[in-house]
Amino acid sequence: MKKIVLLAIALICAVNLQAKGDLHLFSVENKSGAITPATIEETLGKNGFSVDLNSEMNTPFMKQFQKTTFSIFTLMTVHHTALTPELVNTYPQAGVFTPMGVGIYQAKDETTLHVSILTSEAQAKILGTDTKILSQIESDLIKALKIALPGAKMNLSEDSLKESRSLVTQYELDLDGEDWEDAKSAFEMNLEAGFEPYGFVMPSFMDFNEELQESGESQYDFYITYSICKLPVIYTVALSRPEASAFAPCTTMVYKKKDEDKIVVGFPAVYNWMSSAKVEDKDAHEVLMKAQNDFESILKDITE
Repeated sequence: MKKIVLLAIALICAVNLQAKGDLHLFSVENKSGAITPATIEETLGKNGFSVDLNSEMNTPFMKQFQKTTFSIFTLMTVHHTALTPELVNTYPQAGVFTPMGVGIYQAKDETTLHVSILTSEAQAKILGTDTKILSQIESDLIKALKIALPGAKMNLSEDSLKESRSLVTQYELDLDGEDWEDAKSAFEMNLEAGFEPYGFVMPSFMDFNEELQESGESQYDFYITYSICKLPVIYTVALSRPEASAFAPCTTMVYKKKDEDKIVVGFPAVYNWMSSAKVEDKDAHEVLMKAQNDFESILKDITE
């Protein structure tokens, strides 16, 4: 019988998080409309980052909700081509930020374009790691964004809210000697089949082990990351806290280390949205908690 272990990745100081903004917020005058998600993608690609997803959200907003308050609302995910392999080999749980989110938005009634990314300190807090490699990636991303957003102002978000719940939801599936390739195939099939009934979509998928092998020796038999989103969550949260788009879509990691007889799956809990982006709106809380509970249900169903 396979054994399922729910891991609570809680930091020692999770109950008393430091009072500091968790998001870098860029703002730049864009009355001419010259700065677009496409120009930002091009600049990031020329400065050390691979853009894994560039998803325009206004079209699905209009299709499902018949309205949008934004002239631009784009979810972008990126990873550092040189440093991210080192990060994931050093910290397996870093897959929940491989790729990491870049929120891009501009309201209809303003001429200012905004970009939101997580700070390296916030990522380290969520992962329970140190900030050395994360800080290097952060520095390069800020440099690239300053090129993409000439004249932009950069500020930290408001102080994060205290959060004592686990910031990463993670499960382990013991293989009990079962062939890992067969287990991987079954896991992937069941995971992907579980998305639609709960309203989740998968805009992108990455076999990150290919990059790990290209950059050097990989310690994994496989390492996969899925970008997962749920439209009502993104739309509802964006009404009050568009900067939370730095967390969307959510990256889910699935991996097996060569020296372990288990598959690990995990994703950043929605409590990060509430804490880091200071989401206090009642409707936003409800859709976030529903997404958390629904995704946990999917993982429980496929690992039992």
